[in-house]
Amino acid sequence: MNADVTTGTVDTHCPYCSLQCGMSLRPEQGRVQVVERPAFPVNRGALCGKGRTAAEVLDQRVRLTEPLVRDRGTLRPATWDEALDRVAAGLDSARSVYGDDAVGVFGGGGLTNEKAYALGKFARVALGTSQIDYNGRFCMSSAAAAHGRAFGLDRGMPFPLADVARTGCVILVGSNLAETMPPALRYLTELRENGGKLIVVDPRRTKTAEAADLHLAPRPGTDLALALGLLHLVVAQGRTDEAFIAERTTGWPEARAAAMAHWPELVERITGVPVPELREAVAMFCDADSSMVLTARGPEQQAKGTDTVGAWINLCLATGRAGRELSGYGCLTGQGNGQGGREHGQKADQLPGYRKLDDPAAREHVAAVWGVSPDSLPGPGRSAYELLDALGTDVRALLLMGSNPVVSAPRAAHVEERIRSLDFLAVADVVLSETAALADVVLPVTQWAEETGTTTNLEGRVLLRRRAVDPPPGVRTDLAVLNGLAARLGHEKGFPADPEEVFEELRRASEGGAADYSGISYRRIASEDGVFWPCPDETHPGTPRLFLDRFATPDGRARFVPVSHRASAEEADAEYPVLLTTGRVLSQYQSGAQTRRVAELNAAAPGPFVQIHPLLAERYGIGEGDRVAVESRRGRAVAPARLTGTIRSDTVFMPFHWPGEGRANTLTNPALDPTSRMPEFKVCAVRLSRVAEAAEVAD
Repeated sequence: MNADVTTGTVDTHCPYCSLQCGMSLRPEQGRVQVVERPAFPVNRGALCGKGRTAAEVLDQRVRLTEPLVRDRGTLRPATWDEALDRVAAGLDSARSVYGDDAVGVFGGGGLTNEKAYALGKFARVALGTSQIDYNGRFCMSSAAAAHGRAFGLDRGMPFPLADVARTGCVILVGSNLAETMPPALRYLTELRENGGKLIVVDPRRTKTAEAADLHLAPRPGTDLALALGLLHLVVAQGRTDEAFIAERTTGWPEARAAAMAHWPELVERITGVPVPELREAVAMFCDADSSMVLTARGPEQQAKGTDTVGAWINLCLATGRAGRELSGYGCLTGQGNGQGGREHGQKADQLPGYRKLDDPAAREHVAAVWGVSPDSLPGPGRSAYELLDALGTDVRALLLMGSNPVVSAPRAAHVEERIRSLDFLAVADVVLSETAALADVVLPVTQWAEETGTTTNLEGRVLLRRRAVDPPPGVRTDLAVLNGLAARLGHEKGFPADPEEVFEELRRASEGGAADYSGISYRRIASEDGVFWPCPDETHPGTPRLFLDRFATPDGRARFVPVSHRASAEEADAEYPVLLTTGRVLSQYQSGAQTRRVAELNAAAPGPFVQIHPLLAERYGIGEGDRVAVESRRGRAVAPARLTGTIRSDTVFMPFHWPGEGRANTLTNPALDPTSRMPEFKVCAVRLSRVAEAAEVAD
């Protein structure tokens, strides 16, 4: 277990967000205590409330401890053999009647690299289906697509977090680090202590925005216009870095022309951000010796998210703030293994090593590692929402691991309906999530502290999460589940249950790819506090900072991509006059399937709410704590009102962690970005009404 015999602790990492904070675990008297790990460089011992209480979900009273199968409409306990037999039969039946693509596989951004790799291989080799994607598509696929277009390579942050504290100015777009990644807030605090400037772009004055030197509050869905307006001012003021543009980029004339169509007064009308604030932002960004732009879900979860991120990248390139020490563009990945989860094959269009599934050379390389013919590998499949939308029609059976789309998917009521229409559903999970409760077979799997495996944090640092405690007797690892299913489907070999054996194969499969892990080993990770990819051999030091010498394009130059503002897929109108945006709160995580089982976290954030400006509330006769119905063209959600002056008066905010009548994703729009296939979670049109209590109705 790699335990410290002097303290009885095991060094590992938090199971939640992409910081993957270092922590130590001390098993004692049947419980597990979380202990600080000050030496780990990312969080330096700091943990948020979710990290501190992470071990609470290991309690057998709040998690699954035996397989469940559905008989006459009810889930009952079963043996592992019965459960796996049923899953194999359910998947095989759909294949035999409707074809291989009638079986879908849906993964998660919290799965370890080993699980993500094995799941992609299982789908394409054991099932022969192209229908695989994962919930990470809902996380940072727009930034990934923009990275690929501009830089030729997608890694969330091309530099370590520590560099953020040393730059001169940061523009943070659509991220509330104070609540979503609290230990990372120290880098922004240190930035300001070092004399640097912080600009926060967010429709709400969040705790993070309160710490900024400048807060820009654009109307939801207008981040693209805002970035173009800033670039217009950079050009108009002669603040471009012409030498950098000439030496290290292509495509500038077209991108410049597109930006110049977005003059400041037009941008103010679109975004609501005053022209003087636009000018102030440009001065802060350009006056500093070095600068960064960091984006998160705000600009990315839009039907134009790829172009929006591209506009912020263009701002960095035009000012020479990319490919240089302490300057650049970075994306704050959300899920625990959001970075690694998309690198090794559970994404619809990718093979391990960030290889493209439709690339003949990539297919040949990976097929050789897998011992199959390249021609046997299916082509690209549907993206996440498109896959969920096809359930019960083209896709008749689904294997789901590490996701809860009944709560987390856009247009969630429709997705729930599609899941219910399946011929067969198998779910592997730690807890009986809202999606697992609909399954024909539920497989109880191990958690982060009960298994060993690697994750890749938002910096591109590959980490080792070590097993610290034994799982309950009735629980198996996801790798053991895939091993058992593959054997039942005629593949006795090729799906080992040992994580290090899987990682060794992953190394070979990734070799020579964009995300090259071939020089990384368990031993090396443990001795170096993680290794940054790409790392092509064991003598290579890893790559903490990308693009300092050249970008990952064929000619080594970054590519400007001309983009122009366009309206959101759904704008406010007379019928639905208010904009809704969604996000997270400090004490819950993603769909809440695990954090909602922790008493301390529930006490801090017990349920959904609607954040609304007092002026907007007055218009609808809504008071603090009143139940508010929020309706979109897709459905209705009801939650208590929280009145605050920290949000725009044309916008309401709802967190998305809860099921039931307060489910925010009942309302959200599944309109997809044409490149990334990201749904438009961050903006849709709604109408509000106060819900009368029973006593009022009686009166």
